[in-house]
Amino acid sequence: MIAIIDDDAAVRSSLSLLLRRKGYEVETFASPQEVLEFVRHTTPALMLMDMNYSVDIRGEEGLELLQEVRIFCPQTPVILITAWGSIALAVRGMQAGAFDFITKPWDNMQLLASVETALNLRSRERGQIPVPSSRTELDERYDLEGIIGRSPQMIEVLSSIARIADTQASVLITGESGTGKELVAEAIHRNSRRRSKPFVKVNLGGISQSLFESEMFGHKRGAFTDAHADRVGRFSLADRGTIFLDEIGELDLSCQVKLLRVLQDQSFEVLGDSRPTRVDVRVISATNADLGAMVREKTFREDLFYRINLIQIHLPALRERVEDIPLLAQHFADRLTEHHGMPRATFSRAALEQLSSYSFPGNIRELKNIVERSILVSGSGCIEVEALQINSPSSVIQSSVPAMSLEELEEQTIRRALEQHRGNLSRAARTLGISRAALYRRMEKYNL
Repeated sequence: MIAIIDDDAAVRSSLSLLLRRKGYEVETFASPQEVLEFVRHTTPALMLMDMNYSVDIRGEEGLELLQEVRIFCPQTPVILITAWGSIALAVRGMQAGAFDFITKPWDNMQLLASVETALNLRSRERGQIPVPSSRTELDERYDLEGIIGRSPQMIEVLSSIARIADTQASVLITGESGTGKELVAEAIHRNSRRRSKPFVKVNLGGISQSLFESEMFGHKRGAFTDAHADRVGRFSLADRGTIFLDEIGELDLSCQVKLLRVLQDQSFEVLGDSRPTRVDVRVISATNADLGAMVREKTFREDLFYRINLIQIHLPALRERVEDIPLLAQHFADRLTEHHGMPRATFSRAALEQLSSYSFPGNIRELKNIVERSILVSGSGCIEVEALQINSPSSVIQSSVPAMSLEELEEQTIRRALEQHRGNLSRAARTLGISRAALYRRMEKYNL
């Protein structure tokens, strides 16, 4: 049962009709006193609560009511209803434990999505919708391709994906650079009901303030000097799907305001067009920054923080899940050798111990680089410690090979093999661990 608390009869009637049409049981209350008497003996599944009940529009009554109902119903999610101009009040409500907030006038689809998400998450938290607790069971029921790991830390991450993927909740993925935040975002989308719709990735750190509106919302031809043709924005491209806002901590304050309005209303105006465009988009954000600290320092809007942070998934650093390093190393080795048509490469026990003892400040991205470099340099089927070129657990990678791309490294390795065997292609191919035909293809690629 859903409890609606609002002193406006029209609001109660409208919300009640909307929810009953969707099959929900509803009880309405006109005052804080009425609902407090009700929750003393009955626990609703969800509450929709207005923040103002008198001529005093500061919302103190609403905040007080929120605190009181949570005493009687601590597990019941509360969605606050407030005016756009009172979002600061809604943020205080979120700090006091509210699940979400909706601004008046509300959008029916957005409100229903918030209600459904709250009820769905509550059911999962109470165990009414069981979530597998082992990697094998998780893989049987969910598409988690590309996410490698069986450590307790990663099982917790994967279980979180399973719990929240099929809801409409906004998600904030946190963790150090190189921990795989984009893979998690993709997994959430693939396991959601939006899986057949677009998954649009946006690196907010690479969008300047002047281009933000054009990139995100689109523009009409002639909207500004260089607008020679219409442009479809990222939110329009993601309609009915998911938008992944990477590096959201890099967004400047002026752009944060524009983003907040879109996330709140699910609508925006294309540059050069005064008509509002509505979209149905699920938002997944990611950052390696401490947004909580940025909120305290006034460099990130608190209301935006609560809007994107309905659910948070934190990815552990690679050094915090050491048992996954051998799995990841072999995964990257298999991908590289398959791509280059090389024999399968494995790691000696000593090499795996060396990898497991390294701190990996660059996380998974650094491990991938080490593995690929080692295979191309060694040219053998078994990777030994020497090929890893890691001198100590705390050291940086020491390499006799100058910094170069993988293609440059491959070309140099082939040149060395040809010089070593004085142009004998069969011997060079055996040294490189590839077929003669594969060597021919690479020689043609690099004009050797």
